[in-house]
Amino acid sequence: MAVAVVLGTWLILIGLLFAAGRGETARQAAALLPNLVFLFHGLVRDPRVPRTSKLLLLGGMAWIASPIDLVPEFIPILGPLDDAIVAALILRHVARVAGKAVLADHWRGDPDTLEKLFRLARI
Repeated sequence: MAVAVVLGTWLILIGLLFAAGRGETARQAAALLPNLVFLFHGLVRDPRVPRTSKLLLLGGMAWIASPIDLVPEFIPILGPLDDAIVAALILRHVARVAGKAVLADHWRGDPDTLEKLFRLARI
C-alpha cells in the first residue's frame, strides 16, 4: 500500500511539472526514483562500502517502503518529504565514508542530477 502511495504521489508530481512546462525537470524527477533504487542496491553490494553504511542503506530502503511515516504519504509534496530527507542523510553519510566516486560508480542516471543530489545533501 505504501509503495503504491509513493508511486502515485511521484507520478502526480511529474504530471504537475509537465503541466507547468518544466519538461526537463519532470524527466529528471521521473528517473530519480528508479535511479535511487539502483544506487542503494549497488551500494549495498559494493565491498568498498563499510558494513555499518550498508545497514543504514538497508534501513533507509525499509523506511521508504514502510507504510509508517512521520508525514502521511497521501499529503501532496510533504508526504514523501520525510523519505527524501532520510535518503539524503544516508547518501551524505555513505559519500563521506566511502567517497563520492563510489556513489558515482553506481549512479545510472544523468550526472547533473547526481551533482544536484550532492549539493542538496551538502556533500
